[in-house]
Amino acid sequence: MPTKTKSSRRKYGKAAGKTVASAMRRRKRGTLKSGPGGRGGTVKSRKQAIAIGLSEARKKGAKVPGRKAA
Repeated sequence: MPTKTKSSRRKYGKAAGKTVASAMRRRKRGTLKSGPGGRGGTVKSRKQAIAIGLSEARKKGAKVPGRKAA
């Protein structure tokens, strides 16, 4: 059996994908909010919706790489 190389490993788990998909649906319906506790404005950006979905997945403990350092 060949060993798996680093590049062929899954970066994101299935649970993370489901959480991001849920965030995208909420964005489409106009119910996805930004900011702590959803007190911000309505999210319009696709990129922001994905970022929120990944953040929620991290909180749930799904397999998601950590945030990049600024």
